[in-house]
Amino acid sequence: MSTRSSTVPPPPRVTPPRALPRRLYGSSVGKKAVMAVTGAILVLYLVAHMAGNLKIFLGRDAFDHYAHWLRTIGEPALPHRVFLTVTEVVLTAAVILHMWSAVSLARRARKARPVRYAARPAAHEHRYATHVMRYGGVVILLFVIWHLLDLTFGAVNPKGGGAEPYDKVVADFAPSHWYVTVFYVVAVVMVGLHLRHGLWSAFQTLGWGRQGRYRGLRLLADTVAALLVIGFVSVPVFVTIGVVS
Repeated sequence: MSTRSSTVPPPPRVTPPRALPRRLYGSSVGKKAVMAVTGAILVLYLVAHMAGNLKIFLGRDAFDHYAHWLRTIGEPALPHRVFLTVTEVVLTAAVILHMWSAVSLARRARKARPVRYAARPAAHEHRYATHVMRYGGVVILLFVIWHLLDLTFGAVNPKGGGAEPYDKVVADFAPSHWYVTVFYVVAVVMVGLHLRHGLWSAFQTLGWGRQGRYRGLRLLADTVAALLVIGFVSVPVFVTIGVVS
């Protein structure tokens, strides 16, 4: 009588699960959530930054006091400029994560739909939005780099790094430097277009963009973007035409 030896199959290999944050970010939902959170951080910063910029219309003392106050927030509990440095680090991380999430989602969308959209109004709107977000992002990145080198570090500012903030702004946008004003205006307009599309996309992602709310949400996105553009552009324009000097 022959007996058959029974073989017990080896236990299946268990692949260690990825860390939860990595798994979440690896999904489209996670990337959209990161874009939404970082976008909200950047919008809040833009609103606060615009409000601070507008203090230049209150005069030299008010603007310089505000600029110096930013470096002393939290003193004496916090050392000089620590709060501002932490804010800059958070903003830098938000920009990097926002841009990387946008690039990742765009690549994933291209792989999922390799065939181009047919020529129809929705397709034209999609291509317009893509160009605004892609090329606008490049312009905004160059603008941020120039802005830091100019007003934060004073490396490219006509007055240098040791001048008072009010004098730096006036020197930047003097009539003889009209090309700087033009670049600033173009960059801010691109920020506004980027923000307008970003807000509308966020409304749709949250499920708010229904038919009955479509017009109202469009108007809200347009209004927020327009107010920010007007607020930021007003400073260099009024310096260039001599209202602020």
